[in-house]
Amino acid sequence: LEQKPQRVVSVAPSITESFFALGLEAFLVGRTDYCDYPEKAQEVTSVGTLREPNLEKIIELEADLVIASTHFEEDVHEKLQELGITVMVLNPNDSFEGVYEVLKKIGKAMEAEDEAEELVLSMKNHVQEVKEKVQRLDTPSVYYVVGFGEYGDFTAGGDTFIHEMIEEAGGFNVAQDVEGWSYSLEKLIEKDPEVLIVSKYYDTKAQIIEAQGYKDLSAVKNQRVIEIDNNLIDRQGPRLAEGFEALARAIHQEAFE
Repeated sequence: LEQKPQRVVSVAPSITESFFALGLEAFLVGRTDYCDYPEKAQEVTSVGTLREPNLEKIIELEADLVIASTHFEEDVHEKLQELGITVMVLNPNDSFEGVYEVLKKIGKAMEAEDEAEELVLSMKNHVQEVKEKVQRLDTPSVYYVVGFGEYGDFTAGGDTFIHEMIEEAGGFNVAQDVEGWSYSLEKLIEKDPEVLIVSKYYDTKAQIIEAQGYKDLSAVKNQRVIEIDNNLIDRQGPRLAEGFEALARAIHQEAFE
């Protein structure tokens, strides 16, 4: 970048949240339909979806920089470059360090390096405080519900970042024996986790405690089906440290009373 961008389009909720967290929202002229946090982000013009944003709208907004994350399609990238619009693709690489690097790169591009460093330090301190609260406690068995029902059962396998977060938050992920996101109800019933972590959206908890197989789990019988805002974790941005604490609270409620 030859000079500081003045009109930026974000093509990822995590990027949009980062701009607001860094106090750079005045430079944001476009965002996706899914960029709904903070509330003021919804006042920014939408350019459509993550994978296929509306190129005409981006041109209309006179964007001098488009910042995307992991879901950006290569052909959209190429078309924007052909139009002479600079594109940055910032992938957090499923790690805290990756998120910190994304924030620093945005800070560098927008001449807000001090603000980025301050935010990263705050996040690191938050994560460390949570780890210290749970590090000497027992490790209850945990199952993180990504999806369930007629289309299959999905969770965070042993090769996922959410698995790492569960372990660091003081839990034992019962799905550590699989890779990816697909799981079997039979295996879940066999593992019988002590804690179920579910999204607070879409009445997930109410459905889980009545679902076939799930309703007989120890976590359900002992009322340890815990709701969290999964956006804190799924959107790997400036609220990730909050997401880590939400996981730790779900697993070790007693440590945060």
